[in-house]
Amino acid sequence: MNSKSFQNIKGILFDLDGTLADTAPDLAYALNTLRKEQQFAPLPYQEIRPVVSHGSRGLLRLGFNIEPGHVSYEYLRQRLLEIYNAHLTYKTQLFPGMAAVLQVLEERAIKWGVVTNKPAWLTDPLAASLGLSERAACIVSGDSTANSKPHPEPLLYACNKIGLQSKQCLYVGDAHRDIEAGNSAGMKTLVALFGYLGEDDAPESWQADGMIERPLDILNWIAS
Repeated sequence: MNSKSFQNIKGILFDLDGTLADTAPDLAYALNTLRKEQQFAPLPYQEIRPVVSHGSRGLLRLGFNIEPGHVSYEYLRQRLLEIYNAHLTYKTQLFPGMAAVLQVLEERAIKWGVVTNKPAWLTDPLAASLGLSERAACIVSGDSTANSKPHPEPLLYACNKIGLQSKQCLYVGDAHRDIEAGNSAGMKTLVALFGYLGEDDAPESWQADGMIERPLDILNWIAS
């Protein structure tokens, strides 16, 4: 760890699914409910969890082996999101230790926010249910900007909203696209290994500044 490079961090931005909040149980429920509607047996939770950070496209690939362009893709995608929206906050919660991290950041006057590829119509009620809406310096969704991650635009947009330069910010995420976006934006980056990584993921090759096993490890990286 190069602690000197983290001493000037004044803002921390978090990916949502698999980093800030554990949304996999509710997304797994949505996928398996959709599979049941389509006369398929449910998939084991541990098979679904690693693909949650890849959004509806990843879930539909896993659940039905289809990609955009398939005749049934758009219907299944819309139905998946409908089911998920109706079951958005049944089991979703912050990862253990994350509430303490946010409290410490606020005590230190370090701004924090959310940058996710989740659309705002899902992000906003989810953030509200977790009590984050009034606390976050910004919440940037997948449709807040013209481009979504791995493009750096949403991260740069978030920096502008919180009044910081990208070099003053740290981005924490659990997917390759998160680290790619953070690096491209000129931020420090950390991989959340407690998130939704699959067997084929190789986070050590993503060129992040570091990797963390639990949310509280973030505080070690920004310790002055």
